[in-house]
Amino acid sequence: MENVHLALEEEDLYSGYNDYNPTFDSEELENDAGFQQAVRTSHGRRPPMTAKFPGTAIGARPLGTSFGSRIPMTSSMGRPVTGAVQDGAARPMTAVRAAGYTSSLTRGSTFDPLGQSRGPAPSLEAKNEDTPEEKIKILEKKVNDLIEESCMAQSIGALQLSLEKAKEAGRKERALVRQREQTGNADHINLDLTYSVLLNLANQYENNEMYPEALNSYQVIVKNKMFNNAGRLKVNMANIYFKQKNYPKAIKFYRMALDQISNAHKEMRIKIMQNIGVVFVRMGQYSDAITSFEHIMSESPNIKTGFNLILCYYAIGDRERMKKAFQKLISVPLGIDDDDKYIPSNDDTSSNMVIEAIKNDKLHQMERDLKVLAEKYIMTAAKLIAPTIETSFATGFDWCVDMVKSSQYVELANDLEINKAITYLRQKDFNQAVETLKTFEKKDSRVKSAAATNLSFLHFLEKEYEQAERYADLAMTADRYNPAALINKGNTLFVKQDYEKAAEFYKEALRNDSSCTEALYNLGLSYKKLNRLEEALDCFLKLHAILRNSAQVMYQLAHLYELLEDSQQAIEWLMQVISVTPTDPQALAKLGELHDGEGDKSQAFQYYYDSFRYFPSNIDVIEWLGAYYIETQFCEKAIQYFERATLIQPTQVKWQLMVASCYRRSGNYQKALETYKDIHHKFPENVECLRFLVRLCTDMGLNEVQEYATKLKKVEKMKEMREQRVKSGREGSARGRREGREGSGGSAVAQSESKQLSPLLDSGKDSSHSSNSTKGERLSARMRSLPASNEPYEANSPKELDASYVDPLGPQMERPKTGAKKRVEDDDFADEELGDDLLPE
Repeated sequence: MENVHLALEEEDLYSGYNDYNPTFDSEELENDAGFQQAVRTSHGRRPPMTAKFPGTAIGARPLGTSFGSRIPMTSSMGRPVTGAVQDGAARPMTAVRAAGYTSSLTRGSTFDPLGQSRGPAPSLEAKNEDTPEEKIKILEKKVNDLIEESCMAQSIGALQLSLEKAKEAGRKERALVRQREQTGNADHINLDLTYSVLLNLANQYENNEMYPEALNSYQVIVKNKMFNNAGRLKVNMANIYFKQKNYPKAIKFYRMALDQISNAHKEMRIKIMQNIGVVFVRMGQYSDAITSFEHIMSESPNIKTGFNLILCYYAIGDRERMKKAFQKLISVPLGIDDDDKYIPSNDDTSSNMVIEAIKNDKLHQMERDLKVLAEKYIMTAAKLIAPTIETSFATGFDWCVDMVKSSQYVELANDLEINKAITYLRQKDFNQAVETLKTFEKKDSRVKSAAATNLSFLHFLEKEYEQAERYADLAMTADRYNPAALINKGNTLFVKQDYEKAAEFYKEALRNDSSCTEALYNLGLSYKKLNRLEEALDCFLKLHAILRNSAQVMYQLAHLYELLEDSQQAIEWLMQVISVTPTDPQALAKLGELHDGEGDKSQAFQYYYDSFRYFPSNIDVIEWLGAYYIETQFCEKAIQYFERATLIQPTQVKWQLMVASCYRRSGNYQKALETYKDIHHKFPENVECLRFLVRLCTDMGLNEVQEYATKLKKVEKMKEMREQRVKSGREGSARGRREGREGSGGSAVAQSESKQLSPLLDSGKDSSHSSNSTKGERLSARMRSLPASNEPYEANSPKELDASYVDPLGPQMERPKTGAKKRVEDDDFADEELGDDLLPE
């Protein structure tokens, strides 16, 4: 307190205003010991002394610092003391006083405007949750939380959980109502909460396809007059009746909802009327549907309603109204800004940044989707009505093209022209299709490329490979980034067996469009032809990841594993093939062949038998089954297979000889003799038939033995003479030997077949005949390797089975896929340009 000086009575209250106070010298504050001490400690926060004169806020005192002399001040803050007595007269009090000071402030009291000296505030009193009001509030909060949880569960697809939460919310809401009634607050029931609970429960019943329960819940809301605007929920009830295909009731409820919605809600009324029109279409009442759709098109036209109106006119066959409806359809305003506004200008940087930000935002994506949908409906409608509105489809297409050219969809006119060419193709009018496509050669590059691609495809199908290559080059010139054009170019090189260059074009197509499955498939075929099996395998494995259920891809994988000598993997992939196409006879036959190679005869028989059931005309399968039954000593069962082979190839003597051989093996010699006689009648110069006739007549003691023996000698002599003549002319060449055996007439054929059958049918003698038959006329070596027995007609020279395989989808499997573009327009009216997955025959 040594620095505190009380103001003297004789001091002038208003003196000292012009005195310089060193306290305000901010430049010397660092050297002011008193100030630094006040900053570091609580020295500067000590309570001030009050003035001894009444009415002043504080007594005047000189400021004491370590800087300069002490100058007496009238107050601690440099202001004169108010309310001091001067010249014996009291000065009036001012109306302003310092914050925190009161008239009762005594000397030594602490400055505490926030009341911190009183200590912390007492703790809040705990709520009493036992009161009815608190219980009701807690229960309401639980109900609201359950409704939110139900909605969240439904949004993530947990439909069962959302229904359980909705039911629990309903139970708690009923408990809440009962509690209010018990406390006498029935008038304060929360109707909004009850409405929310019932509506959510009805929605969850509908989402879980529990339609009767949903209708009951909606009915509770609709019948309660205390709920405002509950009549709108009749639209939901009508939707449920529509899902149940109860169309009359659906229309009834739609109309009831329409009556309860005022004209102020125009958009809602339009949507309900559109639903009514759709229901009438489902009921086949096209006139009533037309009435609804026409009203909508006059009040608030939209693309979907315009398309539905065209369908109704098409259904009743009204040509003129179809034209008018099409004109209305292409004139419907979409409310979409022009794409030019998204093109940035070079001047304004800030606007360019805005354009870049909104160029791919949600709104622009929605606009693009709406435009694509409109173009889809217009294209589908044009393709639907074009063959109908005029006497010929070409005239109808021309009218549609003219209408589109005069509308906001000018760019669709070229697509309609291309569809016109495709329609010509469907009508087998290839010349008109080609002429239509050729008209695009002088148009813009995109359309020219599409037309040239389809022309290339057409010529490729007709095996005019030079023309196909020319149009493929034209398509690439117009648009080098057109993957379909690159594929067609690769295909023309593929058929010329230039697989390296073909693979390069397929790779370029993949670089332009990594999802082009045709390019990847054809690239795998090219690698397969180049014997780069690992690279081909990699291509088809990638393709299988994209096309999980493609039988072609899985077959190629099986074939590649077979070429890589991995039979187990090949069998696994073929099993996947038959899981997709269980009735494919060639895949089943191939599985039988692989199992036969693995030594599993019973499994091989099962697959061969299934293949025979689905396609009983495959000679290789018939041959294997017949040989299997002979090998297992069931010759009677083998007869039916060889008889079928006889029907398929009646000019091949070997099948008839096998039928006779089966009769002989089974002990039915009389039937065998009749069969051999019938064969001799059809093929009188067949040596093997004559030998067996001689043998059987001798064993059975028949008089005809001498006749057949004479014929046999004569035929053998003729055969020897013919062979000598051929050898001398051809000098033993392989081709000459075959022609010598075939010769002229039936004797040469019979002789050739006898050489094949001699190891199986020779009568006890050591056969010296050659068994090197060609692939087309051979009897399976499996039949030539049947086990020996005591019977003199058995073979004793085991040989390998030489089976050839045909691809499960025919010769197409090794042909490259074409690159013509494909577009599917609609579920009901699907159309496509020349399909990517078509394989040229």
